Order: sequence, then structure tokens, then C-alpha cells
Amino acid sequence: MHAFLNWLVDTIGSMGYPGIMALMFVESTFIPLPSELVIPPAGYLISQDQMSWAGVIVSGTVGSLLGALFNYAIAVYLGRPFILKYGKYFGITQKHLLKGENFFLRHGNISIFIGRLILGVRHYISFPAGLCRMNLGKFCLYTTFGAGLWVGVLAYIGYFVGNNKERIMEVSRQWSLYVIIGCALLIAIYIFRHKRKQKNLV
Repeated sequence: MHAFLNWLVDTIGSMGYPGIMALMFVESTFIPLPSELVIPPAGYLISQDQMSWAGVIVSGTVGSLLGALFNYAIAVYLGRPFILKYGKYFGITQKHLLKGENFFLRHGNISIFIGRLILGVRHYISFPAGLCRMNLGKFCLYTTFGAGLWVGVLAYIGYFVGNNKERIMEVSRQWSLYVIIGCALLIAIYIFRHKRKQKNLV
């Protein structure tokens, strides 16, 4: 892994921002390439004055958005017809799909934003959004917000930790916990405001 991290640093350094964008595109699809191994090396290169904050965050965020759109398109053009035709054999009916669509109409924004911040969820949150045909503009907006925040956190880690894989993974796990706690608080606030809004409408 140490050799792999060195290779990533060299690759990102040689390919520059398009390399970050390409790797983050892969990371945002269903291929298991952790962003913790892509962005921190770029953060390290920022500390060496070989890259800029704006360049790393923009290229990483754009790559994440493109990967998310790739998954979204798969779900729309392949997943939805498959479920409508064969879903009944797996216990998934059109009624379930309509319920999912209704959920994303009401709660899709926060689901996408938070999903982009959680390990194991960020790679796949685009699929239900595509299946339920979430508004594409809102999908892009909240994906960009969530991905941009996470890319910024990882670049910050790489900037201060340096080219040390073990330390990067340790600090990334710590920050992942902080992010999960923050997401839990955000969900609690969202639920409280949503219930209060519904109560006022009654």
C-alpha cells in the first residue's frame, strides 16, 4: 500500500488535475477505489506548492459529479426498465418504485447531500436517485455540495498529514466519524423542521 500511495502521488503529480478528475470519476462509480487514497496525495502536493487548493477541490468535485451522473444514467436507462419488467420476481413492484419516487421528491435533496459524505453510501446513492428519476438539476446541485465538502476535508488531511498512508487512513477514519456525527445532527434538525412544517399545515 505504501508503494501504491507513492504511485498515486507520482501519477497525480504527472497527470495533474485531469488525473484527479479521472480517479474521482472512478471512485464515484461502483468501482471500489477509496477517495481517501486519491485526494490526500493531492493535498500533499498542495503543501509542496505543486498544486492549488482551488484546482484540487474543483477537479475532485467535478470528477465525483461525473461519476455520480454515470451511475444515475445507468439506473435511469437500464435499472428502471429492468425493475419494471423483472422486479416482481424479486418482490419489487411498480408500487414500491412509486413510493421511492415520492420519497425522493420529498427528501431527495438531503439524502443525496448526506449520502455523498458517508463511506459505503456515496458510491451507490446515485442508483436510487436515478431509479426514482430525481430532478437532475437538484441531483447535480446536492451531489456537488456533498462531494465538494468531502474533497475539501480530504485535501486538508493530506495537506497537514503529508505523504504517510497509515496516518492518512487513521485521520480519515477520525474525520469520517466527525462527518457521521454531523450528518446525524443534520438529519435530526431536518426531521424536526419537517414535522414542524407538517404540523403547521394541519
